[in-house]
Amino acid sequence: MAASIPANFRRLRVHKLSTSFRDAVEIISQPMRLPEAGQVVVRNRFLGINASDINQSAGRYSPGTEPPFFNGFEACGEVVKTGGGDCKGISVGDKVAFMEEGAFSEYSMLPANHCFRIPSLDSKYVPLLVSGLTASISLEEVGELREGQTVLVTAAAGGTGQFAVQLAKLKGCHVVGTCSTDEKVSFLKSIGCDRAINYKTENLKHVLVNEYPSGFDCIYESVGGQMFDTCVKSLAMKGKLIIIGFITGYKDDLGFPLGRYATLPAQLLRKSASVRGFFLFSYPSLCGPHFARLAKLYGSGKLAPSVDSGQANGPFRGLESIFDAVDYLHSGKSFGKVIVELGDVGSKL
Repeated sequence: MAASIPANFRRLRVHKLSTSFRDAVEIISQPMRLPEAGQVVVRNRFLGINASDINQSAGRYSPGTEPPFFNGFEACGEVVKTGGGDCKGISVGDKVAFMEEGAFSEYSMLPANHCFRIPSLDSKYVPLLVSGLTASISLEEVGELREGQTVLVTAAAGGTGQFAVQLAKLKGCHVVGTCSTDEKVSFLKSIGCDRAINYKTENLKHVLVNEYPSGFDCIYESVGGQMFDTCVKSLAMKGKLIIIGFITGYKDDLGFPLGRYATLPAQLLRKSASVRGFFLFSYPSLCGPHFARLAKLYGSGKLAPSVDSGQANGPFRGLESIFDAVDYLHSGKSFGKVIVELGDVGSKL
């Protein structure tokens, strides 16, 4: 039996450009539209929080676009309405995961072919989206990861770092991860990290120089600033450094950390090394196959996604909690992927 959909629903909207998520974003109510042919309506259950949510609220991903616009990147939920036509086999009642701008919403309308069908409304499918796909595609396409290589992952206990660690281990690599607390050291060891470094209690440069004098074949870097400089110096001959972010600069007006890059060409040249950027949405054709692979690994128990719903402060539930969840992620206290649960939103409208 088809599920009923409400006349109105709530969602988040950027009403002014700012890296202060609380200042930039508001909750609004809007009328529900009926889906057109090939579209579906999804009642969202779990939403993914990303460090780059404040880049989106600052307008950095759509230069020249003025507010208002909707925000959020990813969600999992249940299909409650289809628009007919070719919905790619997606039916009412199906559980799906998707990446779509404007995902911070109680309901989402999107093309059916943007949905990945999942077996159940399990919150651990959310990390497989932006975080898991970033690690999976970048390590394969940009890092060209091979068995036996030595890999360094910065912010390794975070939403995407956890996948870089596990996927590199599944590839047969030796993996080193950086983190900021002893609790995160224990977490990294639990997911197979060969050497976890708490850079607040250990001298990171000293550890890398003394324990890994030959450097790293592949570095998965998301911190930026001084950490980036350290990573460049730690590249092996013909090593590859993948930039998937630079969180230390997201809150700054410039959007990126200032650094001393004048010597970068010389450092790369003498090692025949490379630094390459990776932005997930530049690889749309690879998202489907890689999501299917990640889901299969998770289903078989070979991949262990970790989610954090704000256990330290009480679980994040409802659209209102997204503001706290974004702050929590940027506090550096989270483990794995930060998520928000919406619950049964239909009964509230």
